[in-house]
Amino acid sequence: MPDILIEGGRTLIGDALEDASIHIAHGTITEVSSRGSAASLRLDSHGLIALPGIVDMHGDAFERQMMPRPGVDFPVDVALVDSDRQAIANGITTVFHATTWSWEPGLRGTENAHRLLDAIEGMRPQLAADTRFHLRQETFNLDAEPTIAEWLTAGRVDLLAFNDHMHMTAASMNNPKKRARMVERSGLGETEFDLLVERVMTGADKVPASIARLASIGRDNGVPLLSHDDESPDQRTHFRSLGIAVAEFPINEATARAAVEGGDFTVFGAPNVVRGGSHTGWISAAEMVSKGLCSILASDYYYPAPLLAAFRLAADDILPLPQAWALVSRAPAAATELHDRGQIAAGKRADILLVDAGEPLRPRVVAVIAGGRMVHLTEPQRILSTSAAERRVEPA
Repeated sequence: MPDILIEGGRTLIGDALEDASIHIAHGTITEVSSRGSAASLRLDSHGLIALPGIVDMHGDAFERQMMPRPGVDFPVDVALVDSDRQAIANGITTVFHATTWSWEPGLRGTENAHRLLDAIEGMRPQLAADTRFHLRQETFNLDAEPTIAEWLTAGRVDLLAFNDHMHMTAASMNNPKKRARMVERSGLGETEFDLLVERVMTGADKVPASIARLASIGRDNGVPLLSHDDESPDQRTHFRSLGIAVAEFPINEATARAAVEGGDFTVFGAPNVVRGGSHTGWISAAEMVSKGLCSILASDYYYPAPLLAAFRLAADDILPLPQAWALVSRAPAAATELHDRGQIAAGKRADILLVDAGEPLRPRVVAVIAGGRMVHLTEPQRILSTSAAERRVEPA
């Protein structure tokens, strides 16, 4: 791991873009200053912006690498390596793989939840992004509670979110198109799927106590807790009373406002910003940002989205770039209690992007440093200085 000097460009420091050099050693930013110094690797960042790496706390695009078509499976390790490359190429240096453990079998069933956790833990050393496990517990999946409790106590879960898609599933059973998609994803026959939904619904009265028990275990073990698709201010207040301080994708403005006024983080989808609206017809993430009701933007289902969304917010004059970038870096780092990243400052983990923003709506990641290592480089002739190249050749 060489010591690195990035010099010549602008750097996001706090809430401002400034001319500064970044000194990196042993995986850490050692100094941000106006002066240069000797380094094993010197990067010329003229014409580029140095930004802290993206912290993506909710992304499930890896599922497409696992099952690119319904019923077509690929090995988990292959899927994770491909997802890692996509994440890094789009500036995501910390990735939380949002793994749904549902009551239904198939892609989001018990076997895949175990396989994904084991694979993430085993493959971390070979992945470029700091890869973490975000467990999305379907709250009607009561049979999973004992295992999840064990995982939380053992420190194997980095984030725990409570999802309830059961009522949406039940409401979709009379919609032939939606029902067919759910049946296909589960791998069951239609009759089997109907019987499964009926059986799971009988446990509805046990769900609140299960959520409370798991939230208590999560709090005791320092695991950040999230709720998903909150429907009302009252529901958000209830989750807050359980120590669940992050509201993912609140479905209306009143709920988002109640979350922010209560001191909670709110997460919306970066693809919503990039596309100009929600693909499900729900509230506009850009509008929530403009009203101060969005704390964090996540990739959701599309890894390029956080980078593009931050620059679009700036281009549309909704937020200046430093504040827009905080939504994808500093704020999610704080919400996930990763206080060593999300900023370019001395003592922080060296997760840094060099971005060409010549086309404001199409920023390009030229280089990525993750944990002090150069892990992605698209234009070596542009940023590797001649003097640095000569120094590297001399010992050989």
